[in-house]
Amino acid sequence: MTLLSPPPGPGDGDRILDEPLTEALARRYLAYALSTITGRALPDVRDGLKPVHRRILYALHEMRLNPAASARKCAKVVGEVMGNFHPHGDQAIYDALVRLAQSFSQRIPLVDGQGNFGNIDGDNAAAMRYTECRMTEAAALLLDGIDENAVDFKPTYDGQDEEPVVLPAGFPNLLANGSSGIAVGMATSIPPHNAGELIDACLLLLQRPEATTADLMERVQGPDFPTGGIIVEPRHSLLETFETGRGGVRVRARWSREETTRGGYVIVVTEIPYQVKKAELVEQLAELIEAKKAPLLGDVRDESAEDVRLVIEPKSRNVEPEVLMESLFRLSDLETRFPVNMNVLDARGAPGVLGLKAILKAFLDHRREVLIRRARFRLEKIEARLHILDGLLIAYLNLDEVIRIVRYEDEPRAKLIAAFDLTEIQADAILNTRLRQLARLEEMEIRREHAELAEERDGIQSMLASEARQWKLVGAGLAAMRDVIGTGTAVGRRRSDFAEPPAIDVEAASEAFIPREPITIILSDKGWIRAAKGKVDDPSELKFKEGDRLGFLVPAETTDKLLIFASDGRFFTLECSKLPSARGHGEPLRLMVDLDDKVKIADVFPHKPGRRRLLASAEGYGFVLPEDEALAFRRAGKQVLNGAAQACLELTGDHLAVVGDNGKILVFPIDELPEMPRGKGVKLQSYREGGLRDAMVFKAEAGAGWIDAGGRNRDWPDWREWMGKRAGSGKAAPRGFPVTKRFRPKTN
Repeated sequence: MTLLSPPPGPGDGDRILDEPLTEALARRYLAYALSTITGRALPDVRDGLKPVHRRILYALHEMRLNPAASARKCAKVVGEVMGNFHPHGDQAIYDALVRLAQSFSQRIPLVDGQGNFGNIDGDNAAAMRYTECRMTEAAALLLDGIDENAVDFKPTYDGQDEEPVVLPAGFPNLLANGSSGIAVGMATSIPPHNAGELIDACLLLLQRPEATTADLMERVQGPDFPTGGIIVEPRHSLLETFETGRGGVRVRARWSREETTRGGYVIVVTEIPYQVKKAELVEQLAELIEAKKAPLLGDVRDESAEDVRLVIEPKSRNVEPEVLMESLFRLSDLETRFPVNMNVLDARGAPGVLGLKAILKAFLDHRREVLIRRARFRLEKIEARLHILDGLLIAYLNLDEVIRIVRYEDEPRAKLIAAFDLTEIQADAILNTRLRQLARLEEMEIRREHAELAEERDGIQSMLASEARQWKLVGAGLAAMRDVIGTGTAVGRRRSDFAEPPAIDVEAASEAFIPREPITIILSDKGWIRAAKGKVDDPSELKFKEGDRLGFLVPAETTDKLLIFASDGRFFTLECSKLPSARGHGEPLRLMVDLDDKVKIADVFPHKPGRRRLLASAEGYGFVLPEDEALAFRRAGKQVLNGAAQACLELTGDHLAVVGDNGKILVFPIDELPEMPRGKGVKLQSYREGGLRDAMVFKAEAGAGWIDAGGRNRDWPDWREWMGKRAGSGKAAPRGFPVTKRFRPKTN
């Protein structure tokens, strides 16, 4: 039997939209991007929270898990958040909750966690069924007033409940705890700061709204990381970061020297940079020792218990501790740079990068709005209570008649309303009054309460009518926060200090501990590099991988820096002491530097300070380069010559001879070439076709020549006949010039 699908219903066709694919994708991707920006990645400038963090704190509030309550299982909290407010995975919610409880992640923890919540080594927290949590006092400050109509609410994802759009935020949490996140096309990275200093800056801004960022920096010195450390970022750089909202902060580990037996010492690291995992840092230092990239470092071990304690041993007791640490700061995550990009959502939900003053101003505006909304909420409660008290006073003034009506009338509520011109609310309050409350003392208590509430109402109304009083109350509320999170408290004391990095020539100090020995650098044609001790007398005895052969054989010393000139005009620098041994075939050069397979090696030589070189491109342009300008220890190298490299010659003479692909030679003084740190250079020789084939530097008094195919030196006594101005076309090569059109055989 054949089963036929039912015909489409009358409304099925309405679900088919005919539109261009590009428009459909663009509209849906834009909706996704906006959802990611506003709903996941960027914090709100007012409370400094992302939606998931805000929902976790509100769920804790709804579950009454305040600081004085007993902790509950995190699984229960995660279930409440996921079921009521956050329709995403439980693991994502739990990860966010764990981070709020980690004292090494949050400058001011907002969740009081009990159990294993991870550690600074990078170990994960225990499963949510094993851990418990509740709010901290700081989190309670963020939620203070949320039940008093202080903020707006919106429907939850299923429409069955409501959640706050923003929290009242009793202190500037955005800068106090920082934030990080990646959205679509934008990101945020905000370092944590000291809450007490932020409060002082807010109070300064209330006193002097015209205060500049520099004025605010007298109160807010800079970031304050939960893991401490030493900030070595210059003040002018921090000022620019605070003004623009973009920049970076360099922070390094805190260390001290401890003496050991026999005149030795060790370095003890007690604080490491923010967001650096201690276990990975120890592994990184161990790898530096194994790879011989830290010649001053002898050993490292982790003796940490509850506090961080990394013990670093020098290679020799003669190594100065400052020199050793400066070298490790360069080579490892003992010093990191925290990027700053203060990209946040403003009160309208629009993303933007704000500076320090703008963020604090937005927070203060939010606090004023919270103050006004709470005052109006309180005013409504007072008005309602005064309304009831007015009715009760009427009842006491006419107590006998009220008792008669209640006792004998069938409908006492209606009779009371008609007899004393009461409202239904007042009548209900009178009818609900107990007999024992009819005493004279109760009447006096009602009158006292009425007077106090009337006075409070007048004060609130006066405050709502005065902007100056509103700002004064905002300041008073912030000043009261000092007792909880101020610099005088355990959680509020500053942890990160500021210092200037010492002026130490680490490279010179490191080289002093490298034994100076002759070596021979062997670079194969396919890019495998190694260093052999001493001199290689017979290159034919060198062994290479199958299909490979010798490319360059360079004599050097272990203290030298090796310069590698690539065909795309870049220079790469390697430490000769760190090159692999010649016991094997070496290591691929492309693992040490960012060198594309299509790029060839043009020349290899050890660096000599103060030496100059001629760089020339295949197009026939060149210039004189100070060799010191070629040094660059970046993996990407340093772009020096614009064009395809053709020649890299040491300037050992005063004249330059160039020969083109057309076989014409031109000779001119080297003084006609400019000295430049990088660029294209000037034209050396003009060509109708082809380009530069070779070049030669020589001294005029010593004469010139070339090497023939048999390896014999040939003099060129009449070289002056080929003299001309730079950029000329030259003249045909003399008789006997090599058919390869080169002054010397090509070495690679």
